Amino acid sequence: MSQPTISRTLSKAILKPKVRIKLKIWNTYLTGKLVKFDNYMNLIVEDAKEIYFGRGGKRSKDIGTVMIRGASIIFIGQDREKIVFTEKEPEKENEEEVHDKLMHQKEAEF
Repeated sequence: MSQPTISRTLSKAILKPKVRIKLKIWNTYLTGKLVKFDNYMNLIVEDAKEIYFGRGGKRSKDIGTVMIRGASIIFIGQDREKIVFTEKEPEKENEEEVHDKLMHQKEAEF
């Protein structure tokens, strides 16, 4: 990957309110606001939060402003939002009703 491509990509990430960074440390992520980077992909992240997914479940802690060495990063992406569905899903039609509708559609085509 060329140097200008990394700069363009990280420049876009700085505009995001939060980024999610996967580290080489097993199942460890950092989230926070990317504020600076260099050509080696070393990052400075403010309001960082470390998130670890392990056998004991998910653990997280606030760690403030951190500098992350580029060699320890696997990927950088936009922080995911939790999606909550509040409306009930429409009730599923039983197989006979679906079959009847399909049969009527086929008959109408002929």
